[in-house]
Amino acid sequence: MASHLAMGWTWASIRLRLALALALGLGPLLLLGTGLSLANYRLEMSERRTELVDAAQRGAASVRGRMLAGQVLLQTLAPGDVGVDCAQRLAEIRDRLTGFANLIRFDSIGRVACSAVGAPADPWRRDRPWFRALASGQAITITAEPGVPYADTPSIIASFRDEDGAGHFSGVLTAVLSLSSLRPARPAGAPAHSEVAIADASGRYISSTDASAFPERLKPDIVRRVRMGSFLWQARSRAREGRVFAAAPLVGEDVIVVISAPNDVFSFALTNPILAVALPVAALVFGLGAVWLVADRSIVRWIIYLRRFTALYARGRYGARPQRARDGPPEIRDLATTMDAMARLIAARDQALKESLKQKDALMREIHHRVRNNLQVISSLLSLQQRSLTDPAARAAMSDTRHRITALALIYRALYQGADLRRIDLRQFMEELISHVVSAEGAPPAHIRLEVDPLELDPDRLAPLALFAVEAVTLARRYGYARDGGALEARISANGTIATLSLADPTGPGCAGAALNDGIGQVLMRAFARQMQGQMTLVADEEGLRVTLVFPLAGDMEASPPTG
Repeated sequence: MASHLAMGWTWASIRLRLALALALGLGPLLLLGTGLSLANYRLEMSERRTELVDAAQRGAASVRGRMLAGQVLLQTLAPGDVGVDCAQRLAEIRDRLTGFANLIRFDSIGRVACSAVGAPADPWRRDRPWFRALASGQAITITAEPGVPYADTPSIIASFRDEDGAGHFSGVLTAVLSLSSLRPARPAGAPAHSEVAIADASGRYISSTDASAFPERLKPDIVRRVRMGSFLWQARSRAREGRVFAAAPLVGEDVIVVISAPNDVFSFALTNPILAVALPVAALVFGLGAVWLVADRSIVRWIIYLRRFTALYARGRYGARPQRARDGPPEIRDLATTMDAMARLIAARDQALKESLKQKDALMREIHHRVRNNLQVISSLLSLQQRSLTDPAARAAMSDTRHRITALALIYRALYQGADLRRIDLRQFMEELISHVVSAEGAPPAHIRLEVDPLELDPDRLAPLALFAVEAVTLARRYGYARDGGALEARISANGTIATLSLADPTGPGCAGAALNDGIGQVLMRAFARQMQGQMTLVADEEGLRVTLVFPLAGDMEASPPTG
């Protein structure tokens, strides 16, 4: 399972490489589609903003047209018409048209020249802002707060500047319109579910199709912006619903037309680019998933399956056969067939190598056996020769030589009798070697103690070590316990890559230093120590004889020990 996950999520896996290749192939198309979608979105948003602002302007135009109708009617009256005739004509016009509460003509100082149904007295009329604006040259004013009520119902007045033939200000023509008649209608082209309202310069709504679709009041900064031209913004209505608002000035700066539309007007415009981007992204994701699945089912799982067989082959189980690979793709079947053929070939070669190794092993054991027999023959010949000698020195030299040859014979016997031709158990070998040396001539020591750590050595390192031990035991036998009896202690210990051979006769009387320095055995011991790259220490005093050899367990050996 862990191997499957490792293969599935590594950045170098086949699945991710195929997915990356697909992403690189479709990436430019996705980026191009995204760019075009964003451009279309901006264009559509601009068009919808323009449509909403145009709808507000059309709504203002429709209301403005009804107001200007009063101006046209008032201007049809001759400027000189005053008195009863003027009032009668205004009353006839008022009765003929709906929505007009009154029609009034004022002179240049604000006095009533004539009216359809009478006009309230207002001594400060000429000082009212709307009247002063007309006297100053403004063509029209619309206000919902003229200073005094001009009708019994809520209304606004639309006033127009009147001039004489010379172009001088001669008075004001005023149409009083009831708010109920000014209820706005949704202009053509306005979004669905939109509402229309009329507001004054203070931001208070005068009339609306649905008051809950608008905020409580228009903020002053919004009114200021609308006075400069059409304006569009987003806010929450009284019903706490997010909506889009567009406003346009009705006439001058006193009255504003506001359109409220649902927020989904722009959400619909956003849907098109989202869909245009989402579809390629969905196609890319689907393609990546398909690549991942196909790569997993057609390639990766078969690679994992075949990798299990390579692990079996690595453990030497060449008889395993990838039978399930026959259900895989042709490439996997070819790979499995090749692996099977390779396993069969390796198994055949492995068997041939094992048979050859077995033959060589038997041959080597036979060689070691014959070498050991030859060494035994030589030792027997030396033993016969030793018996014929009468010189004690010669007999001792012959005995020492026999011990050395016996040590080599023991090595070859351990090799052909052991389970491994390359390694020899040091403990068993040293026990046999020391027992042979101490019992070959003379009385053995009263006590022999041998301690060897679990170690195995190859024959190349064991030969000089065995010969060194023979010389050390011979030296102890000759100068220590052989004369007065005693004990022999031998220990081989290992500490990491360093081993130590120590041999001592702690109960012996020791020997003279001059005698120790003159023997051939000590020369050979130093030579064997150098061959093993070790350090030898030899001490003989009143406390007995002690020989120590510290040597590495591994390393390059010298070709042969020096002889002198």
